[in-house]
Amino acid sequence: MIYLDHNATTPVHPAVLERMLPFLSGEHGNPSSVHRLGQRARAAVDDAREDVARLLSCEPEELLFTSGGTEADNLALRGTVRPGQRLVVTRVEHPAVLDTARALKKSGSDVVELPVDGRGALDWDAVDRALTPGTALVSAMAANNETGVLFPIEKLGLLCHERGVPLHVDAVQAFGKVPLDLSRLPVDLLSLSAHKLGGPKGTGALFLRRGRSLEPLLTGGHQERGLRVGTENVAGIVGLAAAAQLALSALEETNARVTALAARLRERILQAVPDVRVTADGAPKLAHTLHLCFRGVGSEALLMALDLKGICASGGSACNSGTLEPSGVLGAMGVLPEWSRGALRLSLGPENTAAEIDEVATVLPQVVESLRAHERRS
Repeated sequence: MIYLDHNATTPVHPAVLERMLPFLSGEHGNPSSVHRLGQRARAAVDDAREDVARLLSCEPEELLFTSGGTEADNLALRGTVRPGQRLVVTRVEHPAVLDTARALKKSGSDVVELPVDGRGALDWDAVDRALTPGTALVSAMAANNETGVLFPIEKLGLLCHERGVPLHVDAVQAFGKVPLDLSRLPVDLLSLSAHKLGGPKGTGALFLRRGRSLEPLLTGGHQERGLRVGTENVAGIVGLAAAAQLALSALEETNARVTALAARLRERILQAVPDVRVTADGAPKLAHTLHLCFRGVGSEALLMALDLKGICASGGSACNSGTLEPSGVLGAMGVLPEWSRGALRLSLGPENTAAEIDEVATVLPQVVESLRAHERRS
């Protein structure tokens, strides 16, 4: 099986699993308990918080552990924006942000969705107009989960801070793949998730800069300074810290390898397949993500055919899979339906090999031609 769906989730690294296992068996204490088992669990959570904070160049007290990126995004938006206040998001956000923004709009918040161009870049004039005195928060992703396009977060943060507006960044897809230095970046809140970088599912974190306030989503406990209550997922938190350490220690080496493999795959596909476009070609992107659109092919049929050949890929966001709706990200970028219906996202990981990439580059053109021939006969 060739796995090219790392933007959806990643395999847990063996070293991460090894770090987690004690807290799934013998070290099963509740971090809030005063006995020695509980205090060892508390120490593990505190150590993990310090490790992640060091990797992000922030203070440990500025990190809240959550059940994942979606909860972190919800906590950032719902915990900050009140009815009547303005929330500014982009039209290409992950559903965890975009759907939350639209729910807040129904509850009385003023929501502005910023447009992007054909390469997924922000319309800076629209950003300027959106930052009114009543703006409570701007939320933008660091890296798009479908296309891999990178937003200029530093530029956006500086503009927001000039207007006195806090910035939330969904860094779920970026953390562990690009450097994030919160001692330098003008970011007030930032979401991340463990399972995108070799850690376990069900664990994430929200950075909340010192001095910023937040309303909790849940009540019923004192954990995480009362801002994210509920017994901590000790094994998951330990796994998040371990995965982040591994990913960031190998960041330059992994990016160099993956960049070369993605370029090789891109070149071979473009040489072998007619009527194919690279989405947001030339834009700054994650090295790991290659997004293509094939004319005359349905994305669902393409994914099923690749799966039968032992290749795991996706058409876009895993959170939108199973729906018949076209990609909202591609629609926002102005991609015509004749192209967007044939979307394919190939997202690489550190364990992918040149032999795997060559196999995909051989199989994919054959699959596309077969599907096109079938459609012509239909």
